[in-house]
Amino acid sequence: MFRPQFIENQIYHIYNRGVEKRDIFLDKKDYFRFIHDLFEFNDENPSINSSYYFNSNSKTIEVKPRSTRPRKLLVEILVFTLMPNHFHLLLRQKKENGISKFMQKLGTGYTMYFNQKYERVGSLFQGRFKAILVDRQAHFIHLPFYIHLNPLENYGGSTSLISMMNFLENYRWSSFLDYIGKKNFPSVTSREFLLEFFKGSENYKKEIFKWLKERNLEKIKDVVLE
Repeated sequence: MFRPQFIENQIYHIYNRGVEKRDIFLDKKDYFRFIHDLFEFNDENPSINSSYYFNSNSKTIEVKPRSTRPRKLLVEILVFTLMPNHFHLLLRQKKENGISKFMQKLGTGYTMYFNQKYERVGSLFQGRFKAILVDRQAHFIHLPFYIHLNPLENYGGSTSLISMMNFLENYRWSSFLDYIGKKNFPSVTSREFLLEFFKGSENYKKEIFKWLKERNLEKIKDVVLE
């Protein structure tokens, strides 16, 4: 896939999967680690400058920086969802080459963790990450919904809308809960921009429910936004 030239303040849909479509998250601690890395590596400063209290039983990531100097964000992480063998991010670049630097740090850091934990070597991800410039309003409006509804790919329960929404509200590995006003990983994402656009957390939940209602589960699985 052709990769766009990353431009400051532009929004990009970033995604990648495990090599040979293998799972990249094998247990709860792997998901927590990747979300931890989303926060830690989104900084121009070396990662060693921060310390993170990271408790897999905690409801949120607690950040305790060693230094009082402010973080210098490479990107704004607007939306994220993690699935067993892939991930989706919606990023807005804040610094020159910010997305490339962030994704290099994220990919390298998580691969090192994963390979050490599972005693393996070699690449974990399927080539370089994929990136799509969000330059159309239709993409901008629907991408947060698509990304947050992605966990329904593995949903095997009732097709009732209430059941599917309950499933999403109990799926921790995305920014969805933070967008609907339930603290999950609040320090990871920059939500002000999208919540202002969608007129707040309550209305965002109503809009995603409406979007889900207008599409059956099979159509959601087949959504292609390229």
